[in-house]
Amino acid sequence: MKKEHSQKQKRIAMSFFGVIVTGFCIGAFQKAGLGADPFTCFVTGIASLFHSTYGVFYIIVTGTLLVGVFFTEKHYIGIATVINLFFTGMAADFMKNVLDSLFPAPGMAARIVMMLAGILGTCFAASVYFTADLGVSAYDAVSLIAANKYKLMPFRLCRIASDSLCVLTGLLCHVTIGAGTVITALFMGPVVQWFNTHVSEPFLHSQKPER
Repeated sequence: MKKEHSQKQKRIAMSFFGVIVTGFCIGAFQKAGLGADPFTCFVTGIASLFHSTYGVFYIIVTGTLLVGVFFTEKHYIGIATVINLFFTGMAADFMKNVLDSLFPAPGMAARIVMMLAGILGTCFAASVYFTADLGVSAYDAVSLIAANKYKLMPFRLCRIASDSLCVLTGLLCHVTIGAGTVITALFMGPVVQWFNTHVSEPFLHSQKPER
């Protein structure tokens, strides 16, 4: 019982950590100005078609995906899903404000560093809360369901496919696509899988040595 309680606490901590770091990374992407992640491109593009805002259509798109996830593989909806809805945006705004204070007018080298940190951090954060398995964002759940339930392709390829579709939608809707968008679309799936195998899963299943 004690071991199960400890494991549950570890999963909850991983969920919070993963979601908050994701928000921080979005703030870094925004400050870098070299292209947002594919899902942000998708939502921005759809919102522009209806002359609405990103915030409004983030809720609409995410809510629609959540309905599909609920009726397909609802175990992906959990604590982390709720945390994602309410804390990712706040964490992103916080990080953007911090970076604005520290780097009012960053040069290209600093912007590239922010972009790369955002990409790597996003992959690591996604791996952490995927592995915690207490719920993921609706968009993340799409690739997981395609890979794990329907066995369409390995997760890394499903993620590349969904990210690429989002980028294509953004392009068709005249959303600015940058290096950060392209790199994330092509490499996020494989990098998340690497973190799953070598970092997140070993951490979750590690045990403290008995005294």
